[in-house]
Amino acid sequence: VQLQAFGGGFVQPGESLRLSCAASGRAVRDYHMAWFRQAPGKEREFVAVMKKSGYTTIYADSVKGRFTISRDNAKNTMYLQMDSLKPEDTAVYYCAADKTLIHSSLGQAEQYDYWGQGTLVTVSS
Repeated sequence: VQLQAFGGGFVQPGESLRLSCAASGRAVRDYHMAWFRQAPGKEREFVAVMKKSGYTTIYADSVKGRFTISRDNAKNTMYLQMDSLKPEDTAVYYCAADKTLIHSSLGQAEQYDYWGQGTLVTVSS
């Protein structure tokens, strides 16, 4: 599967942004789909994942209650709705996919086989 992430931009604190991850080659419903982010000088960190069943979502504590991961099977696209953005959310956001991860590995970037290019989100006043 090929992934393409887009939708990043510059916003002020408290504003919202929606990221998209368009998949081609295979169906998103066949993969666990996740978002990770990497801030300057920091390691890539887990943001959210939707298991391929579509029924289970997991969020990092830092974004819980503010971010929502979803997917549209008809459009073969995954989304990350980001509300109440904070300056500390500033990072390059990446989408990732994998077919066979076990639950305990869903938050581990190194376990994902497929990655999209990053899209930059900057939150600043």
